[in-house]
Amino acid sequence: MKTKRLPLFLLIMLVSVGLDRITKIWAVRELRGEPVRSYLDDFIRLVYAENTGAFLSMGSGLNEQLRYWVLTILPILVLLYVLYMTLFNADMNRVQVASFTFILAGGLSNIYDRLMEGMVVDFLNMGFDGLRTGIFNVADMSIMLGLFMMLPQLFRKPSGKKVAVDPKPEVPSEEER
Repeated sequence: MKTKRLPLFLLIMLVSVGLDRITKIWAVRELRGEPVRSYLDDFIRLVYAENTGAFLSMGSGLNEQLRYWVLTILPILVLLYVLYMTLFNADMNRVQVASFTFILAGGLSNIYDRLMEGMVVDFLNMGFDGLRTGIFNVADMSIMLGLFMMLPQLFRKPSGKKVAVDPKPEVPSEEER
């Protein structure tokens, strides 16, 4: 295990999972059964939703057994792999560790809900005019933050061995042409 990355890992996990748990408990207590609350000229809406599916309720129409395997067991296996990579892969830099940890924290928090309640509590909606997001939660924000942090990493040049480049390329002589 790479112990140098453990403080960063634990900090992100505690803050992300903690904020998600607190906000979901608050949403259940304050928003369930209540009308939509609108803020910042309707840019942000707070609306309680119970999501039995995945992202944007995808998979909520599956039969119960298939939904369990696709939305619980498969994500758990993926999150275990992400956890292993985050803690044991020597080639990961701090940004990669942070991005994987945000994804892991959000995924674990939503899986916890799915296992304990059979659904995930969502309550945030953003947008303006007719353009709005789906309803989401803090765990979803953590996952998206991790994915956005990964984007620049995907376009980075590999930091492997540097290849020496000859400053004067050979140009064939008149006779060789």
